[in-house]
Amino acid sequence: MQKLLVLQSLWAMQDLRDAPDRSLQENIALIRGAGFDGISTLWEDDATAEACAAATRAEGLVMEGTCLPATLEQVLPALERGARLGLHHLNLQLNMRPRSLGEAVEILEQLEVMTAKVDFPVYVETHRGRLTNDLLFTLDLLDALPNLKLLGDLSHYVVAREIELPVSSEIDAQIGQVLDRVWAFHGRIAGSGQVQLPFSFPQHQGYVDLFAGWWARGFASWRRRAEADAELAFVCELGPQPYYAISGADGRDLSDRWAESLQMQALVRSIWAAA
Repeated sequence: MQKLLVLQSLWAMQDLRDAPDRSLQENIALIRGAGFDGISTLWEDDATAEACAAATRAEGLVMEGTCLPATLEQVLPALERGARLGLHHLNLQLNMRPRSLGEAVEILEQLEVMTAKVDFPVYVETHRGRLTNDLLFTLDLLDALPNLKLLGDLSHYVVAREIELPVSSEIDAQIGQVLDRVWAFHGRIAGSGQVQLPFSFPQHQGYVDLFAGWWARGFASWRRRAEADAELAFVCELGPQPYYAISGADGRDLSDRWAESLQMQALVRSIWAAA
């Protein structure tokens, strides 16, 4: 039976409002106790990967590893760690900015050869400032590379393309093309001018509804494409300041990101159940 796994980002556990930063073991226990199925962690050095692997194994959780390689050579140690430590899947934010479609296609073709040698999935994240920075460029990549599997973080395209409400049929169709190639998700709610809105605020409900609808479509698409016993990973990734969280004049987050992570977990589980 196909299964949804909801993971919590360790990055999202930094600088929370309710308490000083917790240790890795404390975070893992909190995440497990809140009903998450696993964690997302940086996957760029042995010490971090090994510590997370030991902690999650002890709690019966799965791991997503995220790597930001600036060269293809930097992917190789991430693949080795994943094979050695039991990674559920590897997420690549390709920290490369080719100026031409041909160059980008060549990079991804070489990546496909490299990742075919491991027995866990490897996905390329849709992310600003990375190879997949632009929505239309990414659509061209999908046309050129039928085997390219994405990890969908739609928030980046909403803010990068300044997608306003109501969403045009053209943009909605373009997002639909992306969703049909997404094999895992990172979740946050974005608006046309901000990548991470406090989605518990009622004035942002329109964007909450937009993302919920897109996730529902993405889940349904995945269910049609995936194997009967496959697992779909969704990471709640509400990042800290100064990168993502919005702060007030007092320097504190405007919202409680841990509480919103729990709300997001409940939302995506309800979407999955309804699908």
